[in-house]
Amino acid sequence: MKTLRCLTFAALLATSLITSLHADDNKTANDLVTPEMTDETPAAGRRVRQVATEYEGTDVYHALYLPVDWKPGRKYSVIVEYTGNKFPACGSTGEVKDANLGYGISGGERFIWVSMPYIDEGKKQNAVTWWGDRQATVDYCKTNLPRICEQFGGDPDSVFICGFSRGAIGCSYIGLADDEIAALWKGMFAHDHFDGQRTWGYPESDRESALKRLARLKGRPVLACGSANDFLKDHLGLATFTFLPVPVATIFDIPEGKVIHPHTDLWMHRDSEYRQRARDWLNQNK
Repeated sequence: MKTLRCLTFAALLATSLITSLHADDNKTANDLVTPEMTDETPAAGRRVRQVATEYEGTDVYHALYLPVDWKPGRKYSVIVEYTGNKFPACGSTGEVKDANLGYGISGGERFIWVSMPYIDEGKKQNAVTWWGDRQATVDYCKTNLPRICEQFGGDPDSVFICGFSRGAIGCSYIGLADDEIAALWKGMFAHDHFDGQRTWGYPESDRESALKRLARLKGRPVLACGSANDFLKDHLGLATFTFLPVPVATIFDIPEGKVIHPHTDLWMHRDSEYRQRARDWLNQNK
């Protein structure tokens, strides 16, 4: 299958400099920096690699972040994130460890953040492009999300699914694959792309199938950020939609003629009215 292309910004594709908060000429003192994933034990303010019991001895893993205000015995809302495809032109590695969106919208506080994997078809590693074994990916979430909530105080009645690019599509293609997984979510937020936007080279990517999946939300809230989601305005009865166009080029002050890619999950790492609007949506719906 072909790697997911950045539809709106195709003219800006490049393999070198991207819209990155790690670039010295583009970073400000107040920008968030996603905590590096480690192999330590879970603790407040720490992001750690975890291997599920069913996948011991493989390279399949998810990442768990406990907020800086985390304490045992308390309840916390949860953000579950799926990453974009591996696509160097826009800086996406496709790796669980490199997810950013959930940290950006929470700011590292009050929410447990879980970066879930797509399981490779051989079930030995995470898939960095597209879905791998879709059913295994769905089952992994259905098995491990309740475990995480039980062990670390996640509130099962306040869980949000989110994603960037491939992950934005995956919010529905994975997160609404059946009634059981769909029931896990209180809402979703997706940045750049959405399930049903167009037909891709995998089964049931057509709009009719996508709308059937979206109906499993049963009217719950959706924050549709960025681009490639306008078709949803013709289907407002399926969910409670909030649309948030995000002017990434303006947020990062991308200079004319400089090749920096605006298709990125890092836009919520910089203070802007759009990040605040996204955070307000999350706090109002949790």
